[in-house]
Amino acid sequence: MRDDGSLSKTSVSAVKWSFVKRFDSTQDCINHFKKNHFVSVVTSPHLKGNKNVILHEGDFTIYHKLAVWFGNESKGISNLAVKHSVLCVNIPMFGMIESLNLGTSSGIVLYEITKQRREYQRKYKFRNKRGRKYIA
Repeated sequence: MRDDGSLSKTSVSAVKWSFVKRFDSTQDCINHFKKNHFVSVVTSPHLKGNKNVILHEGDFTIYHKLAVWFGNESKGISNLAVKHSVLCVNIPMFGMIESLNLGTSSGIVLYEITKQRREYQRKYKFRNKRGRKYIA
């Protein structure tokens, strides 16, 4: 990604901190995540999946490796991605608008997840797994 001039021009600083891996299919992506022990979370304004959670009510610190899936604006998230996820997260919406565009919704969701995970790290920075005191 860093070697592609068109991407570098689009976002000068973000490309330094981003890692992009392209997959030919949703199943290939799911297989990669399983192999690398990621837990998948999907996002949707609709109730989908086995467990649905409102964004600010979810605990995103319990997953060591987390993959967050966003569907496109016209079709939404794929049923295959939903099937292989542990949570379906939605942003609480009020009024007549049912959903937000992809850029806005991804920013909101990733901000909340990052906020929780950073707070957790700050709180337990001198401890090991899940808050137990580390004794050398």
